Amino acid sequence: MNVLIVEDNKELAVEVYDFLCNAGYICKIANNCAEALEEFGSNDYDIMLLDLGLPDGDGFEVLQAIRKTKSKIAVIVLTARGELDDRINGLHLGADDYLTKPFALTELAARMFAVVRRIHGFTLNNLSIHGFLLQLQDYKVSFSDQPISLTKKEFDIFQYLVLNKNRVITRLQLTEHIWGDILEVNSDSNFIDVHVRNLRKKLDKHTAIDWFETVRNVGYRINE
Repeated sequence: MNVLIVEDNKELAVEVYDFLCNAGYICKIANNCAEALEEFGSNDYDIMLLDLGLPDGDGFEVLQAIRKTKSKIAVIVLTARGELDDRINGLHLGADDYLTKPFALTELAARMFAVVRRIHGFTLNNLSIHGFLLQLQDYKVSFSDQPISLTKKEFDIFQYLVLNKNRVITRLQLTEHIWGDILEVNSDSNFIDVHVRNLRKKLDKHTAIDWFETVRNVGYRINE
């Protein structure tokens, strides 16, 4: 998943960035309100980790601005301000969770996973679709208890399409979510199609996958 870290403490931002990248997330750092809103407008992020005390404004202003767009991005507020009024205000403005500094990185990861589970409507580590079982935290896929060997990119593509089942996901969206910043990759190349083709071959060995649809000149859709 794509994560935007909005934090003006550069040392802390890098620490969180390194930890989450090692955990498999794709991350970008913004150091102030202006950068945060620019990144939010330019790329499709799944989670924003939002500090409140920013040099050019209050993080609550960023939160208000993104909620006006009706975006479904998850927002976890990270701040040294632990007062009850601030926590209540953040939740009223649309924050999904609140974590007071200092915090353990492992707790941050657990809260991120819990927020994503809640937003996408599943309560366990597992996702299932047409007999396939995805174990999200373990990056494992199986069919009728038979393990299927997928690469990290193949798993990420499959997971993202399943989470967005019955919706057409464009190649550009897959580029943003699986490979990161759209400005840093060539979304016109065929590497997305190559990964999808390899994924479909592996799944098709176990059962017919007519529900894994290619939408011509647009992208892909998994139908339930």
